[in-house]
Amino acid sequence: MAAWSRTRQVVGGRIRAIRIEREMTQEALALSSGVTRNVLIDVEHGRRGLLFERLVDIADALDVPVGALFGQN
Repeated sequence: MAAWSRTRQVVGGRIRAIRIEREMTQEALALSSGVTRNVLIDVEHGRRGLLFERLVDIADALDVPVGALFGQN
């Protein structure tokens, strides 16, 4: 598995875990971040990557630093 593919899996899993921890639906996160729900589903499952700007928007909507999406504290 390529490094970028592993990174997509990690980031997607972190987005999903944080979203669930915050008791947010995919729809709520999609609306808050400006990403469509279908894109968010693909991202959470590691099937799609995002531009850094979208990751910042998602991190803001989840109220976490961007590094948290990469598993950093």
